[in-house]
Amino acid sequence: MSTREEVLRHLESVGYVQPALHKQTQAPYPDAIDHTLWRTYTRSVHDVGGEADVPIQYEEKQEEQWELNTFATCECLAWRGVWNAEERRRRQNVDIGQTAYLGLPYYGRWLMTAARILVDKQYATLTELVNKIDEVKKRHEHKKSSR
Repeated sequence: MSTREEVLRHLESVGYVQPALHKQTQAPYPDAIDHTLWRTYTRSVHDVGGEADVPIQYEEKQEEQWELNTFATCECLAWRGVWNAEERRRRQNVDIGQTAYLGLPYYGRWLMTAARILVDKQYATLTELVNKIDEVKKRHEHKKSSR
């Protein structure tokens, strides 16, 4: 059970990453939505080409082991027919929303999508998934403490 402080800290964190809605609308009639507003509503979160952004220095990096494992796991899911590449891309780039898209690392979105699809398509229950995550966390903590 979460304490009041944990809940408040969580809400503050969510508020920090949540995109701001600067113009309140109450389900406007179609004639109140001009072309610019329509394009804004229908833009998918991964469609960032041509948008203004701050300069960023791109650097090549060596993939970490968890990233390689994630890629292999997701490829195995595809080989076994759990999903195809288009479904994976849609779920990890479009369906997750702007906050998660911009806030998670690239392979973090792959992992979250894999977990969601396994539950959505009933290959595993949410309880089984949570229990497995707890088991792996405990195993990892035990390895760290025994060093």
